[in-house]
Amino acid sequence: MFGISLLFVASSCKKVVEETSELSEIARPEPKSLKPKPQLSKEFNDYWYAGNAEITSYKLEQARYGELRDGTAVLVFVTEDFLPDAQVKADNYNENNTSVLKLNATKSFNTGLYPYSIMQSVFYPVDNTQHALKISASVQEWCGHVYTQLNNRDQFEIASHSYFQNEADQSFSINKTWTENEIWTKLRINPQSLPTGEIKIIPALEFIRLKHIPLESYTAIATIEKGTYTLSYPDLDRTLSIKFNSKFPFEITGWEESLISGFGKNSKTLTTKATKLETIKSAYWKKNSNADEGLREKLKLQ
Repeated sequence: MFGISLLFVASSCKKVVEETSELSEIARPEPKSLKPKPQLSKEFNDYWYAGNAEITSYKLEQARYGELRDGTAVLVFVTEDFLPDAQVKADNYNENNTSVLKLNATKSFNTGLYPYSIMQSVFYPVDNTQHALKISASVQEWCGHVYTQLNNRDQFEIASHSYFQNEADQSFSINKTWTENEIWTKLRINPQSLPTGEIKIIPALEFIRLKHIPLESYTAIATIEKGTYTLSYPDLDRTLSIKFNSKFPFEITGWEESLISGFGKNSKTLTTKATKLETIKSAYWKKNSNADEGLREKLKLQ
């Protein structure tokens, strides 16, 4: 992404402590209705503030090391109460909190012997008038793991950690601009508000980490036509196309990402593809017993 996956929940959460045999565990409480912004439609409020997340599974063909790998992707969208200063999910509702549409996008695939697990999170204000308040990404595989976080303050503040020597631990700031990660949430609120034309945009944090390129803005040509939003990056030899339903709630039906995969003489242009499998609405945080594993079968994740 992002190439990437999604979930959503409307809730303002309190900490509930349940004693276990060995330790105290933080349990997610019942969702409480948030105060939606007045400019949001009844249709939007009824769908996104009903106390459930939207979970969509995808069949994934992921380009990595010059080959396509079979895997799965999940997009989880949910509305949450967000603390604008601390930039974390609020434990309690307060009228000064910011209501966000959160996306947790995950991927899972194998590269030969060893597995990859990727997750990207986006916290985007539902009022759709500013950039994402926070974006993070983590990549885990048997060589190690990396983590990147972007916080929207006076500038975009970046914290990055890697097991690679030439990346290691970094902290820096960059000017605010469009981010590819926020496009996925902005699309779900109003596709017609997406930027078009020649723009400056920060590619998906996943792409930056996997390609080991500088975290900065790049030029892209953005177009929207017949339920497809496309970003073409001429300097990166990369094109991302997100396919979506043109009617509310603008569900994402799949995506394609064409890029150069592999290194040196083994590199070639390949296309990552994600195709929708199933969508459910669920308060997934309460579905944590063995008996709930049937929901994974419904999502075709096992």
